[in-house]
Amino acid sequence: MPDAGERPVALLASARPLPRLETQVPVAEPDTPVQHRPLTALGPSTIGWLSVFIAAPFAVWLLSARPEPESPFVVLAVLGAFAVAESANLHVEFRRQSVSISASELAFVIALVEVGPFWATVMRALAVAGVCLVQRFSLAKVIANTAVAVVEVAVAVAVLSVSPVGAVTAPATWVSYLAAVTLATFVGGGLIRLAIIATQGYPGRALWTSLLVTTFTVTPMAVLVGLAVLLLLHTTVWSLLIMAPLLAGLVMLYRRFAAVSREGQDLEKVYDFARQVEQIGPDEDGPRLLVEAIRELLNAERVALWLPPYLDEGPQLVVASDDGDVWYDGPGDPDDLLRRRATDGTADGPLLVSTSRATEAEVAALARRGVQDLLAAPVITAAGEPGYLEVCDRRSDIVTFAEGDRAALDSMLTHVNAAIRQQQLLAQIRYDADHDRLTGLPNRQRLAADIDVLLAEDPVAGRAGLVFAVLDNYTEVTDTLGHAASDELLLVTAGLLREHAPPAALVARMEGAQFAVLLPGVSLAATERAARRLREATSTRVLVAGLELEVTLTIGVAAAPVHGTDAGTLMQRADVALLAASDSGGVASYHPVLDQQSLRRLQLGTEIEQAMADGQISVVFQPIIDARTSDIVSVETLVRWAHPRYGAVSPDDFIHLAEQIGRIGALTDHVLDLALARCRRWLDQDIALSVAVNLSAHCLAEPDLVERVRRALRRHGVPGELLTLELTEGSVVDDSVRNSTVLADLHALGLRLSMDDFGTGYSSLSQLRQLPIDEVKIDKSFVLSMSTSQGESFIARSIIELAHNLGLRVVAEGVEDELTRNALADMGCDKLQGFLISRPLPDDKLESWLLARTGVRSAVPGTPHRRLFVRA
Repeated sequence: MPDAGERPVALLASARPLPRLETQVPVAEPDTPVQHRPLTALGPSTIGWLSVFIAAPFAVWLLSARPEPESPFVVLAVLGAFAVAESANLHVEFRRQSVSISASELAFVIALVEVGPFWATVMRALAVAGVCLVQRFSLAKVIANTAVAVVEVAVAVAVLSVSPVGAVTAPATWVSYLAAVTLATFVGGGLIRLAIIATQGYPGRALWTSLLVTTFTVTPMAVLVGLAVLLLLHTTVWSLLIMAPLLAGLVMLYRRFAAVSREGQDLEKVYDFARQVEQIGPDEDGPRLLVEAIRELLNAERVALWLPPYLDEGPQLVVASDDGDVWYDGPGDPDDLLRRRATDGTADGPLLVSTSRATEAEVAALARRGVQDLLAAPVITAAGEPGYLEVCDRRSDIVTFAEGDRAALDSMLTHVNAAIRQQQLLAQIRYDADHDRLTGLPNRQRLAADIDVLLAEDPVAGRAGLVFAVLDNYTEVTDTLGHAASDELLLVTAGLLREHAPPAALVARMEGAQFAVLLPGVSLAATERAARRLREATSTRVLVAGLELEVTLTIGVAAAPVHGTDAGTLMQRADVALLAASDSGGVASYHPVLDQQSLRRLQLGTEIEQAMADGQISVVFQPIIDARTSDIVSVETLVRWAHPRYGAVSPDDFIHLAEQIGRIGALTDHVLDLALARCRRWLDQDIALSVAVNLSAHCLAEPDLVERVRRALRRHGVPGELLTLELTEGSVVDDSVRNSTVLADLHALGLRLSMDDFGTGYSSLSQLRQLPIDEVKIDKSFVLSMSTSQGESFIARSIIELAHNLGLRVVAEGVEDELTRNALADMGCDKLQGFLISRPLPDDKLESWLLARTGVRSAVPGTPHRRLFVRA
């Protein structure tokens, strides 16, 4: 036919300019140019009237010629041939526009030869208009397509008017008709493409490639077949018997060619999509690029991808559409009919739902979205819940989604699933890089980045509070109950911090038992108040590994900008404050003086081992006497450190430091060796004097403690009854200790266990009934005030009486005057210790004190050694 088989069938879909997305994904060769929008997009009505304006002169010229008389049968046959040819189309889409390629040139050349220009124009115009109306084109499209058909007839007639046209059997006639129809096809196709560019912009070189291919391949073949049919008809009318099945076969062959072409296009779409997926970079918005690529390759009005929550991201709905909408009703609703059907696992591949073949419920679901056709499919994700992909409406209003599109989408899903999994794997890697795997909280790296981002927003006046908190009993729980229990304790602590931190705060886990809380826009004073509230709110007892354990936090505070304006400085100073809080307990804020203390602690921590080896860490002994007989029954061994640079280092400082750095066991062994060595020398002098050594709560959690004590006793040859281990009240009543056998195993060595500083913790004497404790030591805070406070005297008397009722002996420490000594003796206290008897003395001075202040009693019958007593 004169339009080379091409019509602007989906030329004018909208009266408004077509919107563009932010990202244009190329759909053909890598060098295919992106689509350029026209400066002024024309609407369908404009194109329709413009087509009439162009075609009107040609129509007047063609119809002004007197029609040759023709048989009605022939005219109707030509009209039927045009109608059949126009109905058998191969559609090529350019976004909203579609070009229909047919073999109507066969009917076109027959019409020109048999019925002349007038009837060819009328019959072709009627056929094109009728087919468009049957296919429910808009009026503007019917007019435009009919006008192009008229122009093509006019071009062909004009070429024939200047060409040698004779009998149909003449070769020159063949060439003339071939040239006329080919040029008409080219002109009609060009007009169609100009209309496409005018309405939506230049879609790329494929627009003109398709024109050249159809003009110089399909058109010549159709013209030649038409001429062959005419030759046969001119020879004999009976040739219709041969031509009818031949033409039917050609139609079937053409339809098969169209189907194969569509399949090839679908395969090319899948290939192009796979290539685009491979090119998505790790830092790009993968889901958005995917939906845009799917929309371009399936030429869809709208594509939506819903992804379930994953890691720290909520659910996502990614929409690519011509109108730029980022959300619409339907795909984000888990109860939506189409989404539910696509993702429930019962569908075999993607769903294809069309208004013309839908149930009432499906029609309602389509109407909810405002679409006519839809492809829907599940998407496999790493979240354990399927995602959902839907593709809505072809841009072309004559081409709808078909089984080929469903199969193409099914093939694309393999690449979609792989791309989504890859993106989620990258997200998992990034998440793991800046989150703690156990608690799911941000880690130190993420915290530092967030601090820098927060402070960068206002480098001068930006405020933020930083709280570092460490779980006090983490090491003991780990050593006693194992890592599973300590992990459970960390999870509980993380939950408490999340629960009680301010809503805008960021809770992070640093390392080990240390957590952090970032408070945006908060001053130092407000941070300190928040830190104290947080400590009070999280101080509780929790059930871990079947045991009740106490959660207590030590907290260090720093704030920007007073303590630093970058993450590194702020975090370092919060660490320094945390160390200071560890020494004092509770909450401490950063102060510049703490930097020097922190440096001192660091140096001391690195020198503990060498200090023990060099003798800088030594012991002193404080005698303990029998309250009734004044016999020296024991000496308490106290550790001291004479540092060459810092002088006398407080025991509280370096003992706590040793606990923090994991050297408390070595320090305890060192003190125990010195004490037992002293005891051994007394035994060699035939004097029985027991030694008492303080045992840290951390030591009770060490699995080899009992064996180390046993080896020390054996190494020095000291019987167990001459060793007393003093334990803090808190360590004895801790569930992890009470539920272990460490106290019983120590007691089985024959040594004595003493509870030190009794009365300052949370235990009661009734709890001691269940433990192998031999004696309690009344804390000196009660003893020192006895002479001036009746209340303290009452407490001391109550402790003594209740302890004796439980079969325990009582030691009073802090005895500094005779009045207190006599009062305690009257109360029945068993042993006394304090400055009244003696200050703590080094080994050589203790020896001199013993020579000057004590006498020797003979051994009690049944005992092998003598005893010392303090002379009055």
